[in-house]
Amino acid sequence: MIRLIWLFILTNSFLLGGVLYAQPTVRVNNEKTTVESLPDLLTLKHGEPVNSPEVWERLKRPELLHLFKNEVYGMVPDGDPIPSSIEVIEESDAAFNNKAHRIQFALDFKKGHRNLRVHILLYLPKDVFNPPVFLGYNFYGNHTVVHDDNVLVSDSWVRNNETLDVYNHKANQKSRGKRSYRWPVDKILQEGFGIATVYYGDIDPDRNDFTDGIHPFFYKEGQDEPGLNEWGSLTAWAWGLSRILDCLKGYEATADSKYILFGHSRLGKTVLWASALDQRFDMVIANNSGCGGAALFRRKNGETIQLINNRFPHWFSKSFKKYNDKEAMLPLDQHMLIALNAPRPVYIASAIKDKWADPEGEYLSAYYASPVYELYNKRGLSDRNFPDVNKPIHQTIGYHVRSGKHDVTAYDWKQFMIFAKGHLND
Repeated sequence: MIRLIWLFILTNSFLLGGVLYAQPTVRVNNEKTTVESLPDLLTLKHGEPVNSPEVWERLKRPELLHLFKNEVYGMVPDGDPIPSSIEVIEESDAAFNNKAHRIQFALDFKKGHRNLRVHILLYLPKDVFNPPVFLGYNFYGNHTVVHDDNVLVSDSWVRNNETLDVYNHKANQKSRGKRSYRWPVDKILQEGFGIATVYYGDIDPDRNDFTDGIHPFFYKEGQDEPGLNEWGSLTAWAWGLSRILDCLKGYEATADSKYILFGHSRLGKTVLWASALDQRFDMVIANNSGCGGAALFRRKNGETIQLINNRFPHWFSKSFKKYNDKEAMLPLDQHMLIALNAPRPVYIASAIKDKWADPEGEYLSAYYASPVYELYNKRGLSDRNFPDVNKPIHQTIGYHVRSGKHDVTAYDWKQFMIFAKGHLND
């Protein structure tokens, strides 16, 4: 009997940072009127219309960035730039059976007695100069994305799973290649793309603790956590992606590459925000990003503001918590986040069984972002009706909902590469 009870607990729960969480119950709100009351993208706060790209870029876009910084994700504190240095710590021209070039960088941030090291893993197709590069964080360390014994094992704090030392939350050799099914590096290289990845915990460990990671580098004397409107982990990870981009743009073989930002789940939330903040990213792909990512807050389907703030209080700014169960009070919604990427291509991907991320809410957010793309004579999503499963749409705003659950699959990557190739010259 005890064994059966324990089996039930394991089947209906998951481990996060060594803590056992119950599987969330999906909450569904079928009131379509909540979507029709979205804040208007093409009206300024004093009522003037946004009728040109110039008005959008000069007035509306800064207005929305200010709102997202103050009400949702938080601002990076003012202060002197954090000194950094970059070093190539390993390089090979014989990766993937002599088909690829592998470079491992160490990006170091230093301030006073503090030092933060970020490891960047980059693969480039051999003899291709400045190829388009997919850039994305991984969840468990660079060594987990490929079966390559030369990739360094992460020595940062890592979220717990079966491949880790559960006593000190450190990765070990057993986890090498464990997430390679989500990263078809060989196929990506064959298609002519490079790929760069970083363990997101190198920037900020994913736990409700602001004494480590990048945050303390910005603290004023006596401060030990971010202020009310200052950054949570999502903005820290977004900030980190821009610093990684600085590094790659300073490397001769990728200085003139196009960069396709990719993220899954919480990292899908991150890349949409990172691309909104930094327009040097040429394209962004958010996979199963849900609440705080592509999904509309006002639908309150699946994960909600209150649920996400309760479970992950470190992700957003403290000011975001005043909207717990008060989505209608928000002066913005996530169609505005997607629109902040205009006119650059953006791709939103869902999974039909991933009800927690609200696939229809992700689609509608992209649909309602489309009028801004139309200002630039770019094609967004023209049909409000939710599309069929496994029927991708590859306009400047792209979308698919595939069969299956919350994950990254070969089908997803196939669509990402088709989409990227179709828009590299936009």
